[in-house]
Amino acid sequence: MKNRSLIDKTMHFLFHNSFLFTVAVMCLVHATLLVVMWCTHVTPLVHFNILSVVVYLFCIVLCRVGHIMPVYVSILLEVSIYAIVSTRLIGWNCGSYCFLISILPIIIYFGCFLLKGLQRWIVVLMLALNFTVYVCLYVRYADAQPVYEVPYIARMFLLIFASFVMVFSIIFYNAIYIYSSEYEMINLEQKNRQLSADAQEDVLTNLLNRRGFLPLVESLMDDQQTHHFCIAFCDLDNFKRVNDSYGHDCGDEVLRHITKLIKREMYGCDICRWGGEEIIILMRDYDFAVAKEKLEYLRKCIEANPTIFFNKRIATTITIGLEEYREKYHEPEEIIKVADARMYYGKQHGKNIVIYEDAV
Repeated sequence: MKNRSLIDKTMHFLFHNSFLFTVAVMCLVHATLLVVMWCTHVTPLVHFNILSVVVYLFCIVLCRVGHIMPVYVSILLEVSIYAIVSTRLIGWNCGSYCFLISILPIIIYFGCFLLKGLQRWIVVLMLALNFTVYVCLYVRYADAQPVYEVPYIARMFLLIFASFVMVFSIIFYNAIYIYSSEYEMINLEQKNRQLSADAQEDVLTNLLNRRGFLPLVESLMDDQQTHHFCIAFCDLDNFKRVNDSYGHDCGDEVLRHITKLIKREMYGCDICRWGGEEIIILMRDYDFAVAKEKLEYLRKCIEANPTIFFNKRIATTITIGLEEYREKYHEPEEIIKVADARMYYGKQHGKNIVIYEDAV
């Protein structure tokens, strides 16, 4: 797990700093080539590599300040020109053509990042141009005599080094592409889950909303094995007075506090914020008599546990209407309407009460 975490952190860093990493590697490549050309006395390429190092150091600064497009263009131009000049000066067998292949992933990966819409056809044109340059170099210099005769050991080193850079580039940018695709997929899945949760949950209390709650009741009513369940329609008493006296922030805190109490005392039940200060509880497999006792206990618990808001004790009570499922109910709204009516009756007759039968 630790190794996996380290790999994830490394890939995450490289993904978010891929331009800067690319420029730093290119600078290091030309610093290496500078040493080799100096040792083999290829003076024009010594000067060229000095210039290249300076260019990439400047590109590092551009990356740091967020100017990426000039960096992208500089990489493509510098590598292409270097491949042409070095192939002409030290020959095809030194492997400078490998640098043309090494920038193919850069053309594609960064090009698709920087260019949008129809502009991405520019990537196709650059790939075609890159291939054209490669073919022209092969036709012109594959069998041509180089201007500078590089010693065999240096020539082999240059070929192996250029090949390594080419293979590293292909592997690295494919790995980055795979990681970025997975990263975006994971982010998309998380956003979809969040959207799905937002569509079925109340943001303030994290309770179900109507869209998430009604299908649960409907599925129970459609289930032939369902024999007992109850619906409790709850409403906080004098909630408007709380908002008017202490502000809406206090009202939100009261709702969150009452929600925690209900979740704790009604563990295993499905709870919905129906709207405002109205909360509905779906009590699965509850006998009506047991449901009455449980809700009466909940009512007393809420009454005995005020909300603490900035050292103020906000006493809150709740009125509850209860109804059990019967075969006469065919839609969730029907049983909810009965529980709502009983809650409303309790509101009109003293509040802070559980009503479980219709008034005669």
